Amino acid sequence: MSVASRDMLRRRGSTALEICVVAALYYASGRLGLLEPLVRGQVTPLWPPTGIAVAGLLLLGTRVWPGIALGAFLINISLGPSLPAVLAITAGNTLGPLCSWALLRRAGFRTDTNRLRDVLGLILLGAFAGMLISATVGSVTLHFAGALPDDRFWLTWWVWWTGDAMGVLMVTPVILVLRSARRPKAVPRSRWAEGSLLVVATAAVAVLETSPAPLIFLAFPVLIWAAFRFQRSGAAPCALAVSTFAILAATRRTGPFAGHGLLVNMIALQAFNGAVALTALLLAAAITERDQAHEKIEQACTRLAELAARTGPDVGGPLPLGHDDQGGQDDRAGRTRPP
Repeated sequence: MSVASRDMLRRRGSTALEICVVAALYYASGRLGLLEPLVRGQVTPLWPPTGIAVAGLLLLGTRVWPGIALGAFLINISLGPSLPAVLAITAGNTLGPLCSWALLRRAGFRTDTNRLRDVLGLILLGAFAGMLISATVGSVTLHFAGALPDDRFWLTWWVWWTGDAMGVLMVTPVILVLRSARRPKAVPRSRWAEGSLLVVATAAVAVLETSPAPLIFLAFPVLIWAAFRFQRSGAAPCALAVSTFAILAATRRTGPFAGHGLLVNMIALQAFNGAVALTALLLAAAITERDQAHEKIEQACTRLAELAARTGPDVGGPLPLGHDDQGGQDDRAGRTRPP
């Protein structure tokens, strides 16, 4: 076997492995998302597989789209209502992330999400725009299959779309952070202590979110803290944790979600989740851009100081012949002094 054949076989094996990993993650996260359904046992306010699908396409490319389709098919085949409907829903679940990937790529999206434009692109193009396809295809399919009555169509569409969008906003940034994570070096103990305290504060807020007391708003100081001090590496996981426990509170109708109907709770929950995602991601990106600008200014000042140090000795040297101490020409250059 030639070297080219072995390389091709290795690449194909690597691609097949990536497809299987994406399918497995899609299926596993989908089963977790179905633990808290709100509509028809299969529409949830946070659908993690869309976040995994978009992240997989951004990191690995379009070659992993069969893994998305396979994972979506395995999840929906157990939910029904029929094989043609399952195939249609699977197509919508696959086309939605592909559309998000295409829009983000056209917009020049960078996976480090250190620019404000990258975060805005992920929100507007990756989450809000791309997920219109999956929500519309899924809701229409259920309606024509007779599994969704007319009076619940728009509610189902809303939950489907916001659930898919929240999956992109909450899960995709965490995967991108994990992808670029490196083992910290020479980190002071105070930094480790602050990070541990942030984890404890996030856990405390999560407990308060699921308690009878309506204290869900306490999540925002923690999100701001995480974004200011740890940027996206702290803001993204914190936002995901806060959103997850808010969903648990909404499905169990505790805290601020007690005593309200499904529609009111859905509007409140998705408004809260959207505010959490926007606060964490936008603030983290803004702080990162500020720090990068400050670093560039410091580097420019350092270069200017070095340049001034190199040219400084020439400034105080002797004046050229033909100049007086006032910067003008003396009499020898232009005229003869009188005797």
